[in-house]
Amino acid sequence: MDHSLMSLSNSVVSQRVAVLAGHLNGDNRSRPRAVQPHFTSAQATSSSSGIVVSAEVAAALGSGRPVVALESTIITHGMPFPQNLETAQQVEAVVRANGAVPATIAVLHGVPHIGLTAPQLERLARAGTAVRKVSRRDLPLVCALGLDGATTVSATMLLAARAGIAVFVTGGIGGVHRGGELSMDISADLTELGRTPVAVVCAGAKSVLDIPRTLEFLETQGVCVAALGVGEFPAFFTRHSGCKAPCRVDSPQQVAGMIAASQRLGLGGMVIGVPIPEHHAAAGAEVEAAVEQALGEAAQQGTQGSDVTPFLLHRIKELTGGKSLAANIQLVKNNAAVGAQIAVALAALHQS
Repeated sequence: MDHSLMSLSNSVVSQRVAVLAGHLNGDNRSRPRAVQPHFTSAQATSSSSGIVVSAEVAAALGSGRPVVALESTIITHGMPFPQNLETAQQVEAVVRANGAVPATIAVLHGVPHIGLTAPQLERLARAGTAVRKVSRRDLPLVCALGLDGATTVSATMLLAARAGIAVFVTGGIGGVHRGGELSMDISADLTELGRTPVAVVCAGAKSVLDIPRTLEFLETQGVCVAALGVGEFPAFFTRHSGCKAPCRVDSPQQVAGMIAASQRLGLGGMVIGVPIPEHHAAAGAEVEAAVEQALGEAAQQGTQGSDVTPFLLHRIKELTGGKSLAANIQLVKNNAAVGAQIAVALAALHQS
């Protein structure tokens, strides 16, 4: 037998003996560590599932460093250019400043990308609403036809989980629309949270939604829902929804502990509601009045499905003189800081 093959065979046998000895002794320390791939700054990698992971994100995941997933719908459909690009860049910078690697997720030419380059980010921002919004259900079509797609919460969660990212930051989750008990208009975000093991750090559910029914639906899906530092579940533009949070946590370390426990138990996703900072919150009464007016206009115009939320957010921005958009940007940045801190704490737990 070739000496190199014999050496390799002996090495494999030795490793298996070490693993067996560790099991018999009830000790995991003798288990050999998996060798992680090394990527240079000029390389990216694609998995067998057809997902391209940027070099920076792949290197971070390979070395156990904290990574935070970010969605791309907020770039294409959340605000106009160049404000959308500036906000995306600022959010990524906030993630970095808090010790984690940002991984903005999108579909480019039919290929899911985990982590975007500066030119890719700008391309999406310039294209804006011409880019198709992509939920879980849309991924097969967009990938098959080679289209660009901006990922919603559900698609971002799915792709983040495929890449091994456990923490995802967004503005707010979708939910049960008002009147949803009749229309059955319920966001795919909620079912995704029930089956995909990613923690979504957000400012709660958008206040244009039926928040009590959204929380009920999440309970049915078995989703852990917690508010950070408060007892009330936040409502996007405002800190107050009138709904008690099912759980309260008071630090990123506590959230990381919950995520680690969920991973050990093989559970699905979770929602971490982070209230918008008090000094950035739009006047609650003004925003809520705008919400009610915008909802009435949407119904009159027959706006339905995935077009509802963009219409409402745009109209609310107009009605509040831009205060709601300013609040939106600040809450996303705040979520990014908190999400990065959670990812850092989770990475520390895994390495301990």
